Amino acid sequence: MSAIVFPGIGPARFADAARFLAASPFARPLVAEADKVLGYPLPARHREAEASGEQGAYPEPARISFLVACLALADWAVAEHGLEPVACAGASFGGTAAAVHAGAVPFADAVAMTAEWGRRVDAYFEREHRDVATQSFARVGPDHLAEIRAELDAEGEWNEVACHVDDDFHMLSVREDALDWLQARIRSAGGLPLYVMRPPMHSTAFAALREEIAAEVLADVPFADPVIPIVSDHDGSLVRTAEGVRTLLLDAVVRTVRWPDVVATLRGLGVSRVVVAGQDALWGRVDVMTRSFEIVAAKPETAMRPRRRSAIA
Repeated sequence: MSAIVFPGIGPARFADAARFLAASPFARPLVAEADKVLGYPLPARHREAEASGEQGAYPEPARISFLVACLALADWAVAEHGLEPVACAGASFGGTAAAVHAGAVPFADAVAMTAEWGRRVDAYFEREHRDVATQSFARVGPDHLAEIRAELDAEGEWNEVACHVDDDFHMLSVREDALDWLQARIRSAGGLPLYVMRPPMHSTAFAALREEIAAEVLADVPFADPVIPIVSDHDGSLVRTAEGVRTLLLDAVVRTVRWPDVVATLRGLGVSRVVVAGQDALWGRVDVMTRSFEIVAAKPETAMRPRRRSAIA
C-alpha cells in the first residue's frame, strides 16, 4: 500500500521548479487558478521576489509556488505510478497541501488562505517574539536532548521543542541570546547544529497567532471531510473530519511536529511505499523514513523527464 507525504517548505530556487510549473499538464491549470486568486502572475512574481530578496527565504509567491508544485507532483505521481494512496500527511507547511490533496479544502481557498496566513505570520513576528529563533540539529538522541533542555530550564532560559524530525534530529526554539550556548552544547553532546529558523513556529507561546488566524483567515474556508485520512504530524492520529482538518492546520502554530509518530501510523496502516511530493531535502530523507518505506521522490526534475518508450518488435 502507498501514501502521499508533503514535505515542509524549505529553501528552493525558482529555477528548480520553473519549467515544471510552466510545462507540466498537472501544474499549468493550478498556476492559472492561483493567478486568478492572487491577482498577479505567480511565476513572474516569484522570480521577481527571489531576485530582490523580498521577505527572506519564503516570500508569498514562493509559498504559493511550493504549494502548487507539491499538489501537481502528487497528481503526477498518482497517475505515473497508478497509485491508490490509503492516507496522506504533511509536515508543517505541507499540511495545507495534504488538506487539498485529501479533498478537505478547495485549491482556490487554499491559495487565498496560504497568502493571508503568511501575511499574518510576518506581521505577528514583526511585533511579537522578535527575540525567538529555532535551532535545528542532528545526532542528538532523546536523552541528550532532555539534558540540554534541563540545563536551559535550570538557568531560567525559555525553550520549547518545535519539531522531532527523527529520533536524533530535532528543532528547539530558544531566545536569541541563548543560541551560541545551545550550539556549543549540541556540539559537546556529539551533535551537529544546522540552520536557524526565523521566524520560529510550533510553540504554545504563539497562541495569540493561532487565535488570530482562526478568526481572520480560516473563518470562511469551506472545510470538508477528507476522502482519505490525513495523518496528524502532531501526534500521528488519523484525521477524518472537516473540523479535524481545520484544527490540524491551526495547531501547526502551537503544537510540536512529531514526524516519527507519522511514520508509525503509516506503518500501522500497512503502507510500504511513500511518495514524497515536492522539493524536499529533509522529511523524506531521514532515517526513520528510509528504513521504514520505499521512498519515491516526486520532484520537478523527475516529473519532467521524458518517459522511456518500449522498443517496437
